[in-house]
Order: sequence, then C-alpha cells, then structure tokens
Amino acid sequence: MTDAPASADLVSAQPRPTPVAANDGGKRRRRLRIRRWWLLPLVTVPLAAGVGLQQLSQSTDAIADAPPLPVETVALTPVEGYTVERQYTGEIVAQRSSTLGFEQGGTVVAVLVQEGDRVAAGQPLARLDTRSLTAQRQQLVAQRDQAMASLNELQNGPRQQSIAAAQAAVGDLEQQLALAQTQRDRRVDLYDRGAISREELDQQTFGSGALENRLAQAQSELNELLAGTRPEQIAAQQARVRQLEAQIQAVDVDLSKAVITAPFSGRISDRPVDEGMVVSGGQTVLQLSEGGATEARIGVPADLAQTIAVGSAQTVEVGERTFPAIVTALLPELESTSRTVTAVLSLDIPEEPILGQTARLVLQDNQATAGFWLPSTALVQGEQGLWSVYVADPNGDTAAVARQPVEIVHTEGDRVLVQGLVEAGDRVITSGTHRVVPGQAVSVSN
Repeated sequence: MTDAPASADLVSAQPRPTPVAANDGGKRRRRLRIRRWWLLPLVTVPLAAGVGLQQLSQSTDAIADAPPLPVETVALTPVEGYTVERQYTGEIVAQRSSTLGFEQGGTVVAVLVQEGDRVAAGQPLARLDTRSLTAQRQQLVAQRDQAMASLNELQNGPRQQSIAAAQAAVGDLEQQLALAQTQRDRRVDLYDRGAISREELDQQTFGSGALENRLAQAQSELNELLAGTRPEQIAAQQARVRQLEAQIQAVDVDLSKAVITAPFSGRISDRPVDEGMVVSGGQTVLQLSEGGATEARIGVPADLAQTIAVGSAQTVEVGERTFPAIVTALLPELESTSRTVTAVLSLDIPEEPILGQTARLVLQDNQATAGFWLPSTALVQGEQGLWSVYVADPNGDTAAVARQPVEIVHTEGDRVLVQGLVEAGDRVITSGTHRVVPGQAVSVSN
C-alpha cells in the first residue's frame, strides 16, 4: 500500500516534453519528402547508365557477330575542276527591219499588200496620187522641145533663102544710092548756075545720105547671115535645154518616190495606213521585216562578255530546240535597264522563226575547284546541316564502315562534287547508307 504513492510521485517528478505545434510537424514531413526525391535521381541514373552500357555492349556484340552486309561502293577519283552550264536570255529579231513611208506627203491611192504577206525586193507596196506631178512633167517636156528646136536652128545657121533675100536687098539699095548720088550731082550743078534753090539741093543731099545708111544696115545683116550663128548663142541655148531636162528628171524622181518598193525580201508586219488617207512625209505606211535571215540579241554580264570572241561558235536554244550560232557583234554600250552587254548572234534556222521568241544562250563556265564526284545517294545528313559519307575501310576479306565529313561544292543532276576528309581511292558506299553504322563489317561490291 505504501509503494503505490511513491511510484506515482516518481512518475510525476519526470519532466514532460514540450508540446510541438502542428505547423512544425508539417514542415518536418515536407523536408523528409524532398530529401527522398533528391535521392531518387542519384539512385536511378547509375542504374540507367548500367542498363544502357549493357544494351550497347549487346548491340556491338550483335553487330560484330552479324555476317558482313553487302554494299555497293565507288572508288574516289580526284578532279581539278568542273563545268557549269549557264543560260542567258534574249529574243529573236530580224537582221533588218524597216519602217516604210513616203518622202513627200500626198493622198494614198493604193496599198498593194496585207499584213503577213511575203514580198520580194523591188516589189511595189503602195502608191500616192501623182496627177499633179504628171501634168508638171508634160509642161516641162513641151518647154524642152521648144528649146531644142531653137538650138537646132542656131546650130544649122541661116537658110539660103534668107541669105539670097538679104543679098537682093543690098543690091536694091546700092542701085537706089547710085541714082540718088547722080541726082545730087545734078542738083549741085544746077545750084551753081542758080537754077534751083539751096533748099532743093539740101533735100536731094539728105535723100542720098539716108540711102547710104540703109545700105550699110542691109550689108551688116547680110554679113551676119553669111558668118553664121555666134558660139555664145548656141551655148546659151544648150544651157537652157539642160536646165529643162534637169527639171524633168526631178519630177521623175518625185514620181518614183510616190511608189513605195520593198528594199529587201521579207514579210509585212504592220499596215497602219489604208487607201484614201492623206499622209505626210515620213509617216509610217508599212513595217517590213526581213525573212529568212534572223539573229538573236542576248544580254550577258560585262565581265563574261570579255571572254566571248566575235566570230566564235555558240549554242542558242529556241523553245525546245537547239541551234548553232555565230557571234557577229558585241554592242559597245551597256543596256540601260539590265546593265548587260548585248551579244548579237546569227542563227542557222532552217525554217523562219517567229520574231520575238525567247532565245537562250548556253555558255560553259569552267570552275577550277578540286574535289570528288559522288552520286547524291552516297550523302548522309549529319547534325546542324552538315554532310558526311560512309567509307568502307578494307580489313582482310571484309571492310569496316567509317564516317567521314564532307562539304558539297557543286550539285549537278544526281551527282555532287564534294571535298573533305576523303582521299583518292577511298571506297564510298553509294546505296543503302541507312542500313549501316560506323564500325560495321561490310562486303564491298563495285
């Protein structure tokens, strides 16, 4: 009975633990959970690494134990460069193209061709009204004929009848003068005797003097007829005839200009004028393009134009066809829009092409770059856009696959020119690259 109270006192004498708040207990549990999550990666990473190593070892062992995979390869052959085919565009034009019109204005009375017609050199194409020119020519012809008649008269000299008439007139005046002189002598004798007056003597003397003057004039005219026409008169009349003939020739030229003729053979490409229109000098009546002879005008860069020789043979594509061409000229000025040099090429086309068609000049540009040609199927895409190839490294009867990085220099169809960590003679796998991995044993077939 006495032990119970002592035991109770002993229990009550021990210190009681300090009560813990509910919030402290929650924080402590969260810390324990966080510690467990940090421990989880430390445990799982080594475990995963061990599993991966084990699988890689098993995969490597499987590859090593697998029979050699047959692959196709090609031996690398070095090249010192490659050729790039470049095309430059232009158009087909006629070698000659003329805008035809009349030199002088007038009324168009006939247009003898239609658009698209083929014409020959010298063929009449259009005419003007020439009635006024024809009347002017007829008038000048009449004046020339009159001048020619006068010239012939001067050149032939006086007629014998005119000379005979002049001689008869001189003889008649000589007889009249002789009679007048005899009568005057008689009047002088009568005056000396006082039979007649002074006035009567003066009248007779005046009559004799007048006859002497008329006789001198008639004799001069006779002498002129006997001497013939003066050379100066003939020369003046000849000049007059030549002047009229020149005027007739000028009218003939105007008449010829009233007809448009084809300066060369070709086709009518435009006909903007119809009959009845009044045109001015130089106005376009017809557009003529030469047929058969065609050329291409193609712009090329100025630096490339320096490598093209006039007279060199080139290749020009028109549509789907290719034709030989000869460079006939390189124009000395740059084209204002494209800043290119215009190359003029003469084409040998059997049939007449359509003017304005697109023409392409094909040029070979040689690039001096060392490398190796490979089929595009040999390329293996790597990381960050890099490329590589699989090289079969010989090892006894089989070969081991090695991956080598390369750089693509040029692409041409289904092959590529590459540079990189490959050498001449290396055998590169050309097909089935998705089935091999580095280190794999393969059997090589060409």
